[in-house]
Amino acid sequence: MAVWKKVIRREDWEKKLNDVRIRKEDMNKLVMNFLVTEGYVDAAEKFRIESGAEPEIDLATITDRMAVKKAVQCGNVEDAIEKVNDLNPEILDTNPQLFFHLQQQRLIELIRNGKVEEALEFAQEELAPRGEENQSFLAELERTVALLAFEDVSNCPVRDLLDISLRLKTANEVNAAILTSQSHEKDPKLQNLLKMLMWAQDQLDEKAAYPHINDLSTAMLEDPPI
Repeated sequence: MAVWKKVIRREDWEKKLNDVRIRKEDMNKLVMNFLVTEGYVDAAEKFRIESGAEPEIDLATITDRMAVKKAVQCGNVEDAIEKVNDLNPEILDTNPQLFFHLQQQRLIELIRNGKVEEALEFAQEELAPRGEENQSFLAELERTVALLAFEDVSNCPVRDLLDISLRLKTANEVNAAILTSQSHEKDPKLQNLLKMLMWAQDQLDEKAAYPHINDLSTAMLEDPPI
């Protein structure tokens, strides 16, 4: 049975959108939040001067946070751990999963660089005790150590561990933990607003046919099929 939907013309929809008033101050806060969360410290400083919008945290801490993130992305995990502890030792003390993932990434880097004996020693002394305390950690450790069983890792069933994307994932995890420790959102408010937009459109789809924003990168309205 077909469901009747109200049809909203483009000109009517655009008029409704244009009638919405958003304060420039709120837009500036949204932009600043994005710059701070994503770590664009130079852009945040320039935007602060130009707009008068004040960041929610000290901009100097962004540089430190980005140094940690960059260290993980480059595979310098030991340096990243030292930097995190310099920022706030409680971050790793209170987040065993994050600390394990950093140590796991450190093990992966040893294996990537062909340091087999050092990798085995590190796994046994640093990671094995944590695996005994947590079954999920143990499973991840076993997958990682399995890399050592293959001379040609290109055919290894766990070769995904050597993919650079894992570095990026761990770096983002550290970044989020630092932001949380600073009482700041781990994701930009703009990102959450866009998710809410897509959810709202899905809900409205059940009741009406109206111009959509299908491509968030352009934000262009597209007429619905009628």
